[in-house]
Amino acid sequence: FYRQFAFTLAIAIVISAVNALTLSPALTALFLKENHINLNEKKTFKEKFFIGFNTGFEKLTGKYLGSLRFLIRYKWVAITGLVIVIISTTILVKKTPSGFIPSEDQGFIAISLSMPAGASLDRTTEVIKELEAKLGNLESKKTLMGLSGFNMLTQSASPSMGVSFILLKPAEERGKIKDINEIMNEVRGRLATIKGASFFVFTFPTVPGFSNIDGLDMVLQDRTGGSLDKFSGISQKFIGELMKRPEIAVAFTAFRSDYPQLELEVNDEKAEQLGVRVKDIMQTMQAYFGSAQASDFNRFGKYYRVMVQADKTDRAAPSSMDGVFVKNSLGDMVPINTLVKLKRVYGPENVSRYNLFNSIGINAIPKPGFSSGDAIKAVEEVALQQLPFGYSYEFSGLTKEEITSGGQSTVIFALCLLFVYFLLAAQYESYILPLAVVLSIPTGILGVFLAINLTGIDNNIYVQVALVMLIGLLAKNAILIVEFAVQRRRAGKTITAAAIEAAKLRLRPIIMTSLAFIVGMIPMMNAVGPSALGNHSISIG
Repeated sequence: FYRQFAFTLAIAIVISAVNALTLSPALTALFLKENHINLNEKKTFKEKFFIGFNTGFEKLTGKYLGSLRFLIRYKWVAITGLVIVIISTTILVKKTPSGFIPSEDQGFIAISLSMPAGASLDRTTEVIKELEAKLGNLESKKTLMGLSGFNMLTQSASPSMGVSFILLKPAEERGKIKDINEIMNEVRGRLATIKGASFFVFTFPTVPGFSNIDGLDMVLQDRTGGSLDKFSGISQKFIGELMKRPEIAVAFTAFRSDYPQLELEVNDEKAEQLGVRVKDIMQTMQAYFGSAQASDFNRFGKYYRVMVQADKTDRAAPSSMDGVFVKNSLGDMVPINTLVKLKRVYGPENVSRYNLFNSIGINAIPKPGFSSGDAIKAVEEVALQQLPFGYSYEFSGLTKEEITSGGQSTVIFALCLLFVYFLLAAQYESYILPLAVVLSIPTGILGVFLAINLTGIDNNIYVQVALVMLIGLLAKNAILIVEFAVQRRRAGKTITAAAIEAAKLRLRPIIMTSLAFIVGMIPMMNAVGPSALGNHSISIG
């Protein structure tokens, strides 16, 4: 994000510099006219307006210069005020909730359905139909689609899992409830009446590719190599403790270790006596009850695979193994049920690993009023208190990017200030004068954090990008005054006279550029749609 912003801003500054040095002077010469007003002639409304404006601005300038003389006379007031601003800015920066990328209203909601372990695909499909009936008259819904047999959270097939997608209408057509978070709460309330299933309602992240859920991504790791049942119990306890925290609205995992399964036990000794290799047993079982590619061919310009698999009726029950044979080393056919035994057990449908350790993925959504930074701190505190020895956690996806970029932002702002200081020190050939420019920056930063706290915006990446732009704007305004004051000082004026004259002459252009910048941000403050929160963060920040 910072790299993209840096390239964009650098190119824009180069184009702006070329325009300022070439086109702007030429256009000024074309547009400026000699408009001397004859006092004896009758003045038009426009002339009266400008005369009145200039008179009012002169009075404002006079009061501004009076305040400057007061601060120069009583230097301790200015120094005390600067110290208070710096301390207040530091406190606000630390207390403002941190975030990464705001959760935008993309007009799309996903629902993950989880049935009891061992539920059939037909049973899951029935619940999907009941879900569609419950949400069929949702006022904000445009389209609704359900899919059974797919686990959205782990991107895997499972007969006891399902997913449903809701495409919302445009915000102005949604009816009484327009906010996507309130719509999600309404969906949760309607689905709570469906028995025998659990639902996880979520949206997708603003930046695709990092995760499937707009929330926290983390994985628990079992570094002891223990049983999956114990690991599952620890994860459920961990989720329960997370749900007790005020920062967490929902914590959820798709991992379960109670799915009914059949464990295949091979009698190695008997297989060796009968001349049957264990590899042949496994390949035969795979071909009958799974599938195996036997050949392939090309026809009509297309590639086809030849797959071997037993018919559905011949692999529907454990008794189907009675008709399966495997060839031994002598070429004789040996019944496979004399070599293997099926044992009923319980376990997970799939097991994932992270850093080579068994892992369980957990997702959490921050509660409204709390930022993702608050939720990350809550997870860290719960993990420190609840995870036993040998078990650890790692953040992943967009959450990991947020933590990594959080450390980078401090370094980036420090480097911004350092580069500004050294460039000005080289320009002014002084290490003292640049401080007049650098010390003007905390006041602007204080205004940023006051604004975002009043409007409920967290310190996200868009605010940080706006801060970098603001540092440039503040430095430019201070440079306009300091540069002119240096010229007046070299012309022989006293330090006080040079500073006051510079402030007086540069007040109007500074106000004009600042007002133009603010007016340009007003449309972004009123933005609506999928990028509204990002525009609000940049413009208000």
